[in-house]
Amino acid sequence: MTIPERRPDEARIDEALRLLSGVPVELGVAVKRLGRGSGVYAWWAAPSVLPDLPGLPNENDPSLRLLYLGRATSLRGRILRNHLRRSGSSTLRRTLAGLLVAEGYRTTWTDRVVLVPEDEARLTAWMHTHLRLTWAEDPEPATIEAALVPRVHPPLNVHGVNPEHLQAAVVAAKNSYNASSRPGEPPRAP
Repeated sequence: MTIPERRPDEARIDEALRLLSGVPVELGVAVKRLGRGSGVYAWWAAPSVLPDLPGLPNENDPSLRLLYLGRATSLRGRILRNHLRRSGSSTLRRTLAGLLVAEGYRTTWTDRVVLVPEDEARLTAWMHTHLRLTWAEDPEPATIEAALVPRVHPPLNVHGVNPEHLQAAVVAAKNSYNASSRPGEPPRAP
């Protein structure tokens, strides 16, 4: 009997999943450890955070569940400059702001809908308090992300998710956020 040879991508996908399923770290620790290489990353939170959304439990810390999976050409840059700073360039931040509408996040229009500066800072603080991160470096993050999203069904992801796992609340939150401001309008709550 011969064992079928595994494609190199499969080994890389398995290794990325192993690393992403590692113990999630606090964001203050993550920002010190993140490299500048490309790769994939996963955001994790306790089930009490956004309790209406499902998410796979972390294998090494079952008190946390998967919320979002993304890719980056520079892990450090993507996490620090986008996800922890600017809603205009972070789908994750826009989705979180839409889901946290009861917290009164305010938006304004620049060349797109963005949070007002005070609420950008408030959302970053919320993320530091409630979210954890894992990552895996890989030279072809798009390949890894495309393989993992349909496998692990992160509830905050919309693209690449099998339709039966698409979360209506997430789609509604994204739409509400995107409709919350128009060109020339003053800041308002989404």
